[in-house]
Amino acid sequence: MQVKQAANVLELMEYFAERRRPATLAEISDGLGWPRSSTFNLVGTLVEKGYLYEPRPRAGYYPTPRWLTLAQAVAEAEPLPDVVGDLVADVAAATGETTAIGTLTGVHALFLAVAESRHQVRYHARVGDRVPIHASSAGRAILAQYPPAARQAVYRRIAFERFSDTTPMSVDTVEHELTEAGERGYHQSASEYIADLAGVALPLPLGDRRLSIVVAGPTSRCLTRRPETAALLKAALARHGIASPAAEAREARASRRRGPAGDPG
Repeated sequence: MQVKQAANVLELMEYFAERRRPATLAEISDGLGWPRSSTFNLVGTLVEKGYLYEPRPRAGYYPTPRWLTLAQAVAEAEPLPDVVGDLVADVAAATGETTAIGTLTGVHALFLAVAESRHQVRYHARVGDRVPIHASSAGRAILAQYPPAARQAVYRRIAFERFSDTTPMSVDTVEHELTEAGERGYHQSASEYIADLAGVALPLPLGDRRLSIVVAGPTSRCLTRRPETAALLKAALARHGIASPAAEAREARASRRRGPAGDPG
């Protein structure tokens, strides 16, 4: 359930981000389909708070740098490791497809970093976009990092809405997908949430943060390339010094077999 006033503020910022130049009250009203009175009230409030201003008299309104100052302060308090930006750019260049970092928020995977493909036909994703945790490879790569009891707590909040013929519609189906992904070595999806979209994802545990990295694009280009994409993902993680959970688990088992002296025990 959305709070309309809050949604309108965010919609206005997205409007300016796309427009990239000042806008008059009439242009904002027409561009967003808002009543003139509501537009006047919202813009007036943001001007009073110092978030909008008129760069030139009567030439329209534009966001002030105060938004950037706030965003930087927030980001600095909970930063993504520097390796994340390099990793996303590296994977996007290697695969040629849109690459994103996901984190768990409620029953969705939310994108914290995105590098879009340069193909004309591509997966359009932005920072802040969300995909269902159960109906996406990005989401299941996060779920796989939680113990069964924690996953059950998430499942209880999922409505299991059908988005397509391939959408997982039960807890058992999702758990089966996690098992198969563990055996396969990567998570994959095909049009489960967005039509004609194929994805490959791996868990991305960084410290105490359970993230995922996903590569996605049109099925015509990406569906049959999923094994190849997974191999490119794993190679990129290795180049950046990030071990996959599966690799860490194998090393832990091998270490236990070797025993404390390094010999098989």
